[in-house]
Amino acid sequence: MTDPIPTVRTASCSCGQLRIEVRGEPRGVGVCHCLACQRRTGSVFAALASFRAPWAVTGRATEHVRAGDAGARFRFRFCPVCGSTVFHTEEGVDDAVGVAVGAFGDPSFPAPEVSVYDCRRHPWVTLPPGVMAFEKDPG
Repeated sequence: MTDPIPTVRTASCSCGQLRIEVRGEPRGVGVCHCLACQRRTGSVFAALASFRAPWAVTGRATEHVRAGDAGARFRFRFCPVCGSTVFHTEEGVDDAVGVAVGAFGDPSFPAPEVSVYDCRRHPWVTLPPGVMAFEKDPG
């Protein structure tokens, strides 16, 4: 019996210059309501999916590094042409990548399982049933 062929997904920026190809199902899907994610996305929350290595990036990326509340450093990659954030990594964690769910352009993408920084969630944002909400980042 052969192993099933893993799902391959490609996320890209708005203009298509920066792309990331990931394999397999997401390790997890979540939304973050922290103020840094709100400012970074220009939306009221960020929707992110985590994938295991390997992944492949094509195109050029500009990077922005910021520290999280617990001291972890996150390196966000965005397109220098259109400005879209596509993916990020955590410094010191080489086997996982976080990809912006919207960059997949796939309305059938799996729903979030967790919501972090719920203390910053806009009161009119309703979470899907079954989402585990945390006031801050559970780490």
